[in-house]
Amino acid sequence: MPSRRIKLTFPARLIKDPVIWQLGQKFPVVTNIRRADVREDYGWVVLELTGEEPEIERGLEWVRSMGVRVDPVSGDVVEG
Repeated sequence: MPSRRIKLTFPARLIKDPVIWQLGQKFPVVTNIRRADVREDYGWVVLELTGEEPEIERGLEWVRSMGVRVDPVSGDVVEG
């Protein structure tokens, strides 16, 4: 099954919202947090998404519509 790693950057207003949980509930994708830094006014998460490519893309469009920035990830991320 395809997987994709992305970085989600959250504005302060969404820090306490369960956006990643909702993503996994609304779309048939598996979410796996690889790295994160969440503070009171800002947060980012490197997320691995596994599922069918059209579903991953639909999920990412939904995340964007919530006001979360979505960027591709390449390079060194925690392995294992």
